[in-house]
Amino acid sequence: MDLQAIKQAAEGYKADMTAFLRAMISHPSESCEEKEVVMCIKAEMEKLGYDEVEIDGLGNVIGWMGKGDKIIAIDSHIDTVGIGNIDNWTADPYKGYEDDEVIYGRGGSDQEGGMASATYGVKIMKDMGLIPDGYKIMVVGSVQEEDCDGMCWQYIVNKFLPAKGLKKEQIEFVISTEPTDGGIYRGHRGRMEIRVDVKGVSCHGSAPERGDNAIYKMADILQDVRALNENPADDSVEIKGLVKMLDPKYNPEHYEDARFLGRGTCTTSQIFYTSPSRCAVADSCSISIDRRMTAGETWDSCLQEIRDLPHVKQYGDDVTVSMYMYDRPSWTGEVYETEAYFPTWINKESAAHVQALIDAHNALYGADRIGPEGAMHLRHRPLTDKWTFSTNGVAIQGRYGIPCVGFGPGAESQAHAPNEITWKQDLVTCAALYAAVPSFYKEENKTGEVAQFRATLTDNDIK
Repeated sequence: MDLQAIKQAAEGYKADMTAFLRAMISHPSESCEEKEVVMCIKAEMEKLGYDEVEIDGLGNVIGWMGKGDKIIAIDSHIDTVGIGNIDNWTADPYKGYEDDEVIYGRGGSDQEGGMASATYGVKIMKDMGLIPDGYKIMVVGSVQEEDCDGMCWQYIVNKFLPAKGLKKEQIEFVISTEPTDGGIYRGHRGRMEIRVDVKGVSCHGSAPERGDNAIYKMADILQDVRALNENPADDSVEIKGLVKMLDPKYNPEHYEDARFLGRGTCTTSQIFYTSPSRCAVADSCSISIDRRMTAGETWDSCLQEIRDLPHVKQYGDDVTVSMYMYDRPSWTGEVYETEAYFPTWINKESAAHVQALIDAHNALYGADRIGPEGAMHLRHRPLTDKWTFSTNGVAIQGRYGIPCVGFGPGAESQAHAPNEITWKQDLVTCAALYAAVPSFYKEENKTGEVAQFRATLTDNDIK
């Protein structure tokens, strides 16, 4: 394997990858509205000579190279969040601009840049004969990740692969191309979307004592939710904060993993109410809670924490705590209903697929993170680390135990932010590494369980 030739090939495709990324950015592609960018990607893969390009029933675009039975997959979600307040942007988020170093526009870092690098990295792989015998490469442009992390891979595992006569066990590992600031990421916290509903009784606003104001009840609960996130974990407080999971006293089996991932968090993200009018007492109030889960926290434990909050218990049967379900139709009209639960996962650093990326990076670029000068202030961290946010790995590794590892162009800090950019040199770096990784994968070093921690359920089949 000629490492210098791989790097030169990736550099030679810099202009093509830039043009491809800018074409993807030009197609607004919020969740459930990805059709145009899917067609753009399909056309690019066909132009590059992929052996097969297809669109599954959910709308994921999937390109194949090679003919073996074993699969190495590379995943990029191709939906984006919206643009928010357009006044916060200095240029059109869907036209943007480029200079010698960066590409500007919604989706550059999060995460259509990964799609550009993966598409061309596998082209290099094929042209240079780097697909190992017995393997084929699966390049996935996945949909609806921003809406429901990993649901796209639930569809792939449970519907798409069986329809092709394939099994998830044929997938050796998946590379996620989510932005990693030049690092190799082996896990992240999970999350879940919790809803709290409070009942009240309406009455005329001129005599509020005749009713039971649901908003006032919720106000008490909101302070409890805030305390759960912000309090310490000592005996000075009634509500012990989520930081407790970093302490072996409260999390004896997984506190070290929790310290690696970071503590769990919760925040109120939405609030709703019903009332007969503006001159009446509110008869219901509901909130959404974004709950980030560290190692040792489970579906059941997170729901029970909310049910055990003092004011939730005080208001008794007037309060219902539940988890959201997701059932939005994809751009094809397909509905795949699933719980809004996204399991935590960490891979062992010694796992064969993680080591393949580390070894490839060391051979190509050395043992430290690299990047253009404008990005290096974000990259003074160990090469092997974890994401702050959540990815499709919640299904790939968290639900199904398919080995997953991350390396992708761009920066986490650019995700969902106005004036989003990514760096051209990152596209090149990632394309070269993707092309080289299969040659560094030592299948003989694969073990039966690569997960250091993987959240599981007692009442849902994710094992």
